[in-house]
Amino acid sequence: MGTYKYSAEFRADAVALARSSGRPVSRIAAELGVNHETLRRWIKTAENDERPEALAESTRDAEIAALRKQVRELEMERDILRRAAKYLAGETNW
Repeated sequence: MGTYKYSAEFRADAVALARSSGRPVSRIAAELGVNHETLRRWIKTAENDERPEALAESTRDAEIAALRKQVRELEMERDILRRAAKYLAGETNW
């Protein structure tokens, strides 16, 4: 199976159709030739994008991920420096 790219316009139209009709998402997805889980994900993404705090949440989540990465790097550097200090302290016999 290949990976398919759908245009933003197609996605928006599919979400609008799913919202406006009272039919099940799986039936609409079958009519459009899209996997029903893909259509469900598009609908959920559209709902999240419409929330005003969604942008703030995504920005905050990205910042948290960056800070966690930085913490891991700093902890690794700290551990390296501790090992180096321990090694050098054992090497000197004053």
